[in-house]
Amino acid sequence: MTNDWPELAKALTADLRNLRSGAPEVMKAFGAMATSAGATGALDAKTKELIALAVSVAVRCDDCIAFHAKAAASRGATREEVMETLGMAIYMGAGPSVMYASHALAAFAQFDAEKTAPPAAG
Repeated sequence: MTNDWPELAKALTADLRNLRSGAPEVMKAFGAMATSAGATGALDAKTKELIALAVSVAVRCDDCIAFHAKAAASRGATREEVMETLGMAIYMGAGPSVMYASHALAAFAQFDAEKTAPPAAG
């Protein structure tokens, strides 16, 4: 399977915008929970995104992988940190997590490259 993870994230963002307008109270509550869970405390934001990426792999959610790979890249995660994270996800999720770990690695690589790419001429 080949995905353009940045494009997937953009498409999902549009779909979620529609969901927010159709179920505003539910999505507002979900957003508040995400903000609270992601707030820096004993764990920093990067570590929390790596945990979310591992859970995304373990529960086999490509859409979650797209968002959390993007967030991990934007919060400065390194390839080595992502690889260790995916190792834990594989350990916890067994064979199917191996397949989703490959999705997560591809997603992280695309977002990490996008972060360091020169701006497009326009």
